[in-house]
This record gives sequence, C-alpha cells and structure tokens, in this order.
Amino acid sequence: MADTTRTNQNGERSIPELVKDLSNKSSELARKEVELAKAEMSLKAKRLGIGAGAFGAAALIGLFALGALTATLILALATALEGWLAALIVTALYAATAGVAALLGKRKVDEGTPPVPERAIDTTKADVEHVKQSAKEARS
Repeated sequence: MADTTRTNQNGERSIPELVKDLSNKSSELARKEVELAKAEMSLKAKRLGIGAGAFGAAALIGLFALGALTATLILALATALEGWLAALIVTALYAATAGVAALLGKRKVDEGTPPVPERAIDTTKADVEHVKQSAKEARS
C-alpha cells in the first residue's frame, strides 16, 4: 500500500487527513479491543468449565466410593476392628477425598469468575485516557 499522505509547505499533514487517520486508527483500536475481550472471555469460560468438571468428578468419585469400595474397605478393616468402627473409618476417608476434590473445583471456578473481560476493560480505559490527554495537549 503506497503512502498517500500529503503535507503542506511546513511538512505537516492537513486536518482532514488527520481526522481520517484518527477515524481509521480508532476503528482499528476498537476492533482489537473486541478481539481481546473475546479471547479473555474464552479463557474464563474454559476455566469455569474445568471447575464445573472438577465438581462433577468429585460427585462421581463420591458415588463410586460409597458403592464399590465401601464394602471392600469395611470388610478389610473388620478383620482387625469392630464392623461399625471399620465403617466409620471408611466413611471419614471418603468424606476427606470428596472435600479435596470440591476445593480443587472451587479454586478453578474462582479463577474464571467474574466472567468479565477485565484486561480489555482496563486497556480500553487507558486508551480513552490517552486520547483525552492527547486532545488536551493539542488544544494547548
């Protein structure tokens, strides 16, 4: 693309050219901010999905634990302890396992919330401030 910028005798660009350039750059900046927001939202959605999956895994592990492994562990412990005490110990182990899985799920959900594009918002605010500052300097 050839440079079609015209300058006056002092080597400065005309007002219409500057306005056109400002309009083009503003549009480009807005598009890039939207792209950044989309990328950030996609990352947060992925983190939320992983967190929800970890909660689902915790529930599934808890269900399996209450079924198949419970009987095996209780019977194994019952050879050395009373049956009720063996059942209580196994229940406590399963509760601790489910608690750890729930904490992992909570951490992943917290990483993905709040689902707003924070970086895009921050950079947009910085861009607006820069434009305001430039406009003030141009008026001076």
